[in-house]
Amino acid sequence: MIISINQQNPQVRLIRRTVETLRNGGIIIYPTDTVYGIGCDLFNKRGIERIYEIKRRSHKQPFSFICADLKDISQYALVSNYAYKTMKRLLPGPYTFILEASRMVPKLLQSKRQTTGIRVPDSRICLALVLELGHPIISTSAAVADEGILSDPEEIEKKFGRAVDMVIDGGILAPELSSVVSLVDDVPEVIRAGKGDVSEFQ
Repeated sequence: MIISINQQNPQVRLIRRTVETLRNGGIIIYPTDTVYGIGCDLFNKRGIERIYEIKRRSHKQPFSFICADLKDISQYALVSNYAYKTMKRLLPGPYTFILEASRMVPKLLQSKRQTTGIRVPDSRICLALVLELGHPIISTSAAVADEGILSDPEEIEKKFGRAVDMVIDGGILAPELSSVVSLVDDVPEVIRAGKGDVSEFQ
């Protein structure tokens, strides 16, 4: 199923309908400020397992997830003063920050070092979904091994339609992955340079 949601002014009725799908254990594909993401409710273990299968991804590479804001992040990660100031300056934006995970984060989403990746995208659809749901959603790119990242929702629906419960059409994106920066132990480390400017961390 594909539904169109306005990127600038997401329709409340459609956000609620999408969140109902998430609450019922569904998997969705949705636009972010970087690429289309595949996601489910953070606490839906079966959904997370399904996304690992869809992505053919090892559990050694845990997924990141989307929070609503900095206050939300502090429930799921240990946020130092340095990390707080850094994220406050750059979020919402095209970054994934690696932080030490709190006990709220499912083990499936933690690395061996008990860290986790967290995003607050500059996307009204994403933030509306998380706020309506009341907790984070999983975030991993809608990419196909031999074709790379898909940016057209109709193509995405053709590729993933049977594997997911809903595709949100937020228009065609110019896909560029988020920059991934570790802030663990207040030692910034650029894991991946993407859409977000990482010059201050290098």
